[in-house]
Amino acid sequence: MFSKRKRQIVGCDIGSSAIKLIELKPLKNDEFQLVHAASAELSAEAIVDGAIMDSSLVVEALSHLIAENNIKNPNFGVSLSGHSVIIKRIPLPAMSEAELAESIQWEAEQYIPFDINDVNLDYEVLGSSGEDSMDVLLVAVKKDRVVDFTSVIAQAGKQPALVDVDVFALQNAYEINYGVPEETTALVNIGASVMNINILHQGVSVFWRDVAFGGNQYTEAIQRELNLPRADAERLKLGERVGEHSVQSILSILNSVSEDLSAELQKTVDFFMATSTVDKLDKLVLAGGAAQVLNLNDVLKERFGLPIEIMNPFRNIRYSESDFDPEWINRNAPAMSVAVGLAVRAVGDGK
Repeated sequence: MFSKRKRQIVGCDIGSSAIKLIELKPLKNDEFQLVHAASAELSAEAIVDGAIMDSSLVVEALSHLIAENNIKNPNFGVSLSGHSVIIKRIPLPAMSEAELAESIQWEAEQYIPFDINDVNLDYEVLGSSGEDSMDVLLVAVKKDRVVDFTSVIAQAGKQPALVDVDVFALQNAYEINYGVPEETTALVNIGASVMNINILHQGVSVFWRDVAFGGNQYTEAIQRELNLPRADAERLKLGERVGEHSVQSILSILNSVSEDLSAELQKTVDFFMATSTVDKLDKLVLAGGAAQVLNLNDVLKERFGLPIEIMNPFRNIRYSESDFDPEWINRNAPAMSVAVGLAVRAVGDGK
């Protein structure tokens, strides 16, 4: 997966609350050095439910981030998630690569709930599942959503060189830093509006789901309970004191939302366990901006009875402390996971 690369991609994670940029330089032995790491907040109305509602706001924020950090690399990669993305593991009769290329669109029509002409398709053969059959990973993304996100990059003066899916970018970030896990591991990226879940079993990604639940639920609960403006609720959620309110004083509010998040995650894990041959989950790894909500670890540990870990996507990435503030890196690391997973890719990479 991490062979010699030429033109590296700038990982551009355009989320509903912020844009995150990561650029890496490949070193020997499949290692990387951090070249750029930056983020900028987006106003709440710019992206709603994963859809760009005001592209001018997104283009302005991205252009400013590029200029402020003097990013020269023209090649950007972006990833998508949510209802516009369909990921399926499908069984097919054994066939050659050429035969699969010819028949994949017809085969995909049986599994994709959209008009096949309205999606971009990609696929990868996962291996044989018997003498006469094979498993294929099928990914379909609605064309209009791809156009929306690649257009933003183009309008910011860069080349959209790669489009990926959040759950696979998350997996790349994990594996480059922690290796391929042998135990059954659930990678859970908790963004502002969507929670991406990727379950790895024996080193292979076997289950994917996006759940419409994220950090916005915490913010909205704080607003509702304390009658605060959104900006103040966000600051409180991040641990800042706002007037007479401290993060400790809103712990019951946070815990209540964390219980709801935990219940949503439980439904997904239960569905996976009921529909697969895997008998147990060994570990939960959290990423995303909401991964560090106070006490979330404890709520999840109590429900699942499993080790809970916060992903550090810079764990095996070298950087100079004179160029990057370690405090900034540590504070923002979980939220940068998808961008790091994109940044390990190169122009012309396959799946």
